[in-house]
Amino acid sequence: MSERFDVIVVGSGAGGGVVAGELSQAGRRVLLLETGPHRTAADFTRWESHASSDIWWPMRFAMPASDMTQPPVPIISGRCVGGTTTINTKVALRATQHEFDKWRDFAGLDLGPEEMAPFYARVEEQLGIRERSDWTPSLHMIAKGFEAVGLDLEPVDSYTDENCMKCGSCLQGCPTNAGKSTLNTYIHREWARGRLELRAECFVDRVLIEDGEATGVEYTDATGSHTVHASAVVVAAGALNTPQVLWRSGLTNPMIGKRLGFHPASFVFGYFDEPQDAHRVYPISAHCLEHQRDEDGGYIIEALTVQDPIGFSVSACDESGVPLWGQALSEACRGYRHWVGLLLMVNDDNNGWIELDDAGNERIFTDFQPHELERAQAAYEKGREVLLAAGARKILRSGTSSTHIQNGCAMGVDPERSVVDAHGESHEVKRLFVGDASAMPRALSVNPSLTIMALATRLAAYIDADERGYLSSAREVVSA
Repeated sequence: MSERFDVIVVGSGAGGGVVAGELSQAGRRVLLLETGPHRTAADFTRWESHASSDIWWPMRFAMPASDMTQPPVPIISGRCVGGTTTINTKVALRATQHEFDKWRDFAGLDLGPEEMAPFYARVEEQLGIRERSDWTPSLHMIAKGFEAVGLDLEPVDSYTDENCMKCGSCLQGCPTNAGKSTLNTYIHREWARGRLELRAECFVDRVLIEDGEATGVEYTDATGSHTVHASAVVVAAGALNTPQVLWRSGLTNPMIGKRLGFHPASFVFGYFDEPQDAHRVYPISAHCLEHQRDEDGGYIIEALTVQDPIGFSVSACDESGVPLWGQALSEACRGYRHWVGLLLMVNDDNNGWIELDDAGNERIFTDFQPHELERAQAAYEKGREVLLAAGARKILRSGTSSTHIQNGCAMGVDPERSVVDAHGESHEVKRLFVGDASAMPRALSVNPSLTIMALATRLAAYIDADERGYLSSAREVVSA
């Protein structure tokens, strides 16, 4: 016999985890499906190679579409319950008006800081946002470098609590549960109370569609294929996976997979005479936002980390961008404790895309324009200047990577320019919603997780209000 739920949510990250948790708390019967495993703090240890194979997506690469002198961009994301919120650094930044202006100009969305404020506030309350002014000596030292070049370094707000031991292992999952993810907040709270049905290691084959309406999903797990039905389906599998779920379900909107934003990131490393132990820190404790807007440079500098040893060794390049090898790499790694890294995040203009080849394999493309590459170079030069002013003796850099993929199923009022409407509902299929970073019309200049969660909170409230009568009127009784 087929099962039935009020809502099925596909994906458990910043979007799906919040939608599922909020709707369950509201008394809706929700099934949450996740393709990755269900790991908890008891499973998380500072073991890079294990984490990257157990709770990360296998490394994906975005290939250059036109300028073949540009290298591929590796893409890092979580593949586990909690999604990338399980392995990110928990930086909590609200989008500002100029970000929403970009959304309005492209998609016609009437959203802004005032409209989004209650949804941001709800997320901040659920996660316990706090200011990270508990800087390590190495960060105080770097702050002097910022001051010397006329820049302000400010503490970040983050969703970490007082149990953070600054062990630096955020990307392997937080072993103390100090780092708040959708796993240990929205999902576990409802799952532990028996109000949320969570099924991990389930691959969603397709959304079921009948007469232009979503009616459920088909998924595969270790025991075989299963069909479940629901009054509404929310796909929140991430900006690279949500388009593929929609394609497998038969949707044909030409904007699916288009206008990916990568929010490209890279490191600049400085070598200091004294050990800095930048691997034993809360990785992003501070930031400089003075160049955040496009007209001010179009980049953000975050401090401070050196990555874990494997991450450092495979990404380290000389100042011309050539990867280190042989004796130079050995010397850099022997001095691991002396290196300090600044993370550079650059605004891009959503010129990427994802597609499927004839065999159904994903192909991801970047197409960074000259002005975007100039922003990246300016960010590197400024970070280098800061490190030298702080006393660095040598400089290295990394290649570009991405952890903040956005768009691919954009919200918007015009079906010819967007995939879902302003409420996140598909222009093609009723009762089908998108609830993750793929719905964001333009990539943000700041870490996007707080905004993804705020939009998911907004979506959950809309679905629960049920103004279109999709859901049954009955709710489960919610006990404290």
